[in-house]
This record gives sequence, structure tokens and C-alpha cells, in this order.
Amino acid sequence: MNKQQFIKAFADKAQFTQKDAGIAFDAMVATIADTLKTEEKIQIAGFGTFEMKKRAAREGINPATKEKVSIPACNVPSFKFGNSFKDTLNS
Repeated sequence: MNKQQFIKAFADKAQFTQKDAGIAFDAMVATIADTLKTEEKIQIAGFGTFEMKKRAAREGINPATKEKVSIPACNVPSFKFGNSFKDTLNS
């Protein structure tokens, strides 16, 4: 399912127009990104948790040249589904 298909399905379930569903989706994504930039965790009961994780600096290998490359430390977004959401999928 791509973004447009998701927005159409979301609009059908919520009885929104596709335009309003698209606006709501974009606002949700922007809010999650803005919140994660402040390194604050987002917990949505019954769904899951968004958070930023710190990835340590490490050595990598350039596959083209086989040369060792230093990869700097960075922050990466992470999402973990909640148990109640997992149970919904498994029942």
C-alpha cells in the first residue's frame, strides 16, 4: 500500500474527503517529526511508541573500494508497536 492508497482507505474509514485525510496525515507526520527533533518520546496507547535512539560512531567498509570508512554518531527514529496492537494482528 502506498501513501495515496493509505489516504484513500483512511478517508473511507473516517468518512473524510481524501483531501481532508491527506491534510490530517501530513499534519500527523509533521507533528511526529517535530516532536522527535526535540528528542521527546511519543506514546500512543493501543498503537506504539515513537522515539529517537542514539547510534554510536563506528567503522564501516566502502563496498566499492573495500576501504575502511568512519561513520559518525547520529540519531535515528525508532518505532515499537505496543502489545495490544500486536495482539489485534494475531487474533
